[in-house]
Amino acid sequence: MFKKITVSLILCFCSAYLFAQTIKQSINTSWAFHKGDIAGLPTAATDASAWQKISLPHSWNTTDANDDEPGYYRGIGWYKKTIYVPAQWKYKQLSLFFEGANEVAEVYVNGKLAGKHIGGYTAFNIPINSYLKPFGKDSLTANEVMVKLDNSHNEDIPPLDADFTFYGGIYRDVYIVASNPIAFDSELASPGIKIKTPAVSAEKGDVLIEGMVNNLSSKKTKVRVISEVVDADGKIVAKLQSALSLAAGNKLSFSQKQTVSNPHLWSPDEPYLYHVVSRIVDASTGQQLDESGSALGFRWFSFDADKGFFLNGNPVKLIGANRHQDFQGMANAIPDAINIHDMELLKAMGANFIRIAHYPQDPSVLEACDRLGILASVETPEVNRITETTAFADNAKHMQLEMIRQNFNHPSIIIWAYMNEVEISPRYKSGSDEQKKYFVNLVNLAKQIDSLTRKEDPSRYTMIPCHGDFDRYYNTGLAAVPQIVGWNLYYGWYAKDFAGLDKFLEKHHQMLPTKPMIITEFGADADSRLHSFEPVRFDKTVEYEVKYHQYYLDRIKKLPFVAGGAIWNLVDFNAEQRQEATPHINTKGLLTNDRQPKESYFFYQANLLKQPFIKIGTSMLKAGNGNENNVCQQPVNVYSNQPQVKLWLNGKLLENKTVQEGIATFNVPFVSGKNTLKATAGDGDSLEDFMAVDFNLIPHNLSNPQTPFTELNVSLGDKRQLVDDKLHQVWIPEQPYTKGSWGYVGGEVFTLGQNGQLPYGSNKNILETNYDPIYQTQRVGLSDFKLDVPAGKYEVTLHFAELTTNDNSPQLVYNLNNSTQKQTAIARSFDVLINGQTVIEGLSNSNYLEPLKAYSTKIPVTVDADGITISFKAITGQAILNAVQVRKVY
Repeated sequence: MFKKITVSLILCFCSAYLFAQTIKQSINTSWAFHKGDIAGLPTAATDASAWQKISLPHSWNTTDANDDEPGYYRGIGWYKKTIYVPAQWKYKQLSLFFEGANEVAEVYVNGKLAGKHIGGYTAFNIPINSYLKPFGKDSLTANEVMVKLDNSHNEDIPPLDADFTFYGGIYRDVYIVASNPIAFDSELASPGIKIKTPAVSAEKGDVLIEGMVNNLSSKKTKVRVISEVVDADGKIVAKLQSALSLAAGNKLSFSQKQTVSNPHLWSPDEPYLYHVVSRIVDASTGQQLDESGSALGFRWFSFDADKGFFLNGNPVKLIGANRHQDFQGMANAIPDAINIHDMELLKAMGANFIRIAHYPQDPSVLEACDRLGILASVETPEVNRITETTAFADNAKHMQLEMIRQNFNHPSIIIWAYMNEVEISPRYKSGSDEQKKYFVNLVNLAKQIDSLTRKEDPSRYTMIPCHGDFDRYYNTGLAAVPQIVGWNLYYGWYAKDFAGLDKFLEKHHQMLPTKPMIITEFGADADSRLHSFEPVRFDKTVEYEVKYHQYYLDRIKKLPFVAGGAIWNLVDFNAEQRQEATPHINTKGLLTNDRQPKESYFFYQANLLKQPFIKIGTSMLKAGNGNENNVCQQPVNVYSNQPQVKLWLNGKLLENKTVQEGIATFNVPFVSGKNTLKATAGDGDSLEDFMAVDFNLIPHNLSNPQTPFTELNVSLGDKRQLVDDKLHQVWIPEQPYTKGSWGYVGGEVFTLGQNGQLPYGSNKNILETNYDPIYQTQRVGLSDFKLDVPAGKYEVTLHFAELTTNDNSPQLVYNLNNSTQKQTAIARSFDVLINGQTVIEGLSNSNYLEPLKAYSTKIPVTVDADGITISFKAITGQAILNAVQVRKVY
């Protein structure tokens, strides 16, 4: 919330202001930053050497939200910068415009508080005239700007708790704005005009332009507001005018309406944009005083509880994704180019919808949606729960108002949303009188936000996204409040059975027959390094993620009452408190945090794109056991929207297969070394894709000189492959030992019994490693690991991690299971021998084998005969082995 400290009137109505437009220029460079508070600021003297030189956008959480230390800095940070104000701006109205700063900002100019803003995801304006130094004879006057920013938890400011990181910093652009005393009123950092299309058809489109003109001068003035609607070719198709007589220090509203014949309609397939330019002109001199412009798209839309979504009179299935705003190594301080590229990636996937969640994002996102043709839902960040205070309610409503005012003119927006999964983590004991009252207060706040939204913009729909507890939202009455209910559903992931999705959707349709619905979230985690030929729920493999999305896309397309679905998520994003295979990252994205596509992205391209598409969806690195013919057959998916696909290996046609649901699966006989894959489709095989696969073939007989052994990387207690592009290695699953080959002897797969989720291993963060999946699984109680390799010199690397602990940490609320993982640390001590020689003595919990910490050791081994036998001699408890690597040196 912006609290205006003072408003200054320009007492001298000097004609100089008439000759200049509003000037808006970024001031992102040459800032200084200090992490933490400094007593006496902003007036106290500071040591400049203690401040870090930075440019905006900036976040102070680029590293600590990803390290092994729990938590990240949430507190105060100071920014300062010298701005140089031209003498020509003496009669201008000056302000600082922040696109976003998280979370509470206090802006000081020359040591005095100029303004304050609450909320980390909406823009705000700070007028600064009253705090500037007097203009002198110099052409530029230096003024110091300081910003105190605080991202500490505050019970009165949403979001309170969520599955994403609340980065601190001035993480979007900052501008200085110099406008004339007579200008469009940009209250709540709005563009100053509202563009409405109250009636649109193929034959005509009404344009309604509304706004407010502010006179901060000391003189009564007559002005004209002239608005032009310009088509994509630069032709003026409508011109509107209003005459206003403005008293000194006063403001007046205006409203202009005109009809455009045969408008070119805006849609995802053809996102045709007009442009509206509104100008304030002095009535006596004709000189321009201010200008505001926005894109305009003629379209009409509606939601139907039985038939879904309609755009321009045609049924359209909304299919797209959610999107968070962070990037690997940058936190959320990302340049506009990344925001725009994300929308281009979404469009290139064939999507037509984005849920901008769980907060308003950079202006460049919606600008790209307008241009590319992506329909959008935008929401404010009341996530998981509320606080029952007037301050929280006021902040939530003010954020909603800011969001609407600032983004009103985007034709891509069809939904204003709020309160994501707000009943997933309610206050008070379940069923208590306090909790019942809490739900009443929650619904009352929802009604206030919904009423405010409909009054501010009756042309769009309201929506509350809910987690998959239908009865709770139905019984509390929250599901009845918005015009659309969004459901965040994870059947086949957090909930075990895919079939539960069908039952849930039908239940909504029966119990809320007049309420349109969207599946606002669905997704499965996938570590892009992990693969499996037999994917199962919670194995975090690329293949299971594809299987999951196959099921959901089929249901979304087939059920007419489901208006659409938004994948959770377009990109992997930071969630500091998460552990699992990739700690601190929610990996449900179709793209990695640095925007590399996973196979699920190709799956959607094959099913959504209209232009011909083909893509081989395998990794460029593979490994596996060879057969007697020195080949290893492994499945490869080819993604295409063509009816049939051919796959070639090293120039030889393997097969011509029918594509089903965008996928054709081939069983490929890989040979050792380089393998060239070519996929073709279309007339004359005109559509092609190529991939070179470097295959590490593990010989069927390790001692056969015809197929020399080079290396083996094995993950114990696992059924997955981990592909490490950086080290050019592939870790393959364990297997029992057979003579002439390799494998474990004895033992069993480690499991924690993860509440029916992952059937093996741990989901805890393993410290001091980036290869958590390797250390999160193990074989317990094994006696040996054997390799029948030939004579030579080898390097054996053993990997261990103690996975049992007394840390009974609660499950994350996002896993939809509030139970505690009950664990008991197991004491163990054991020796490790290689070919009868003890190489590790007394490995135990009291030395290297610390709970949830990676330990590895590399041991040179000379083999004369009989291969390598790694033996485990238990002293206390059972021996363990998490992973083993064997490399032949010569």
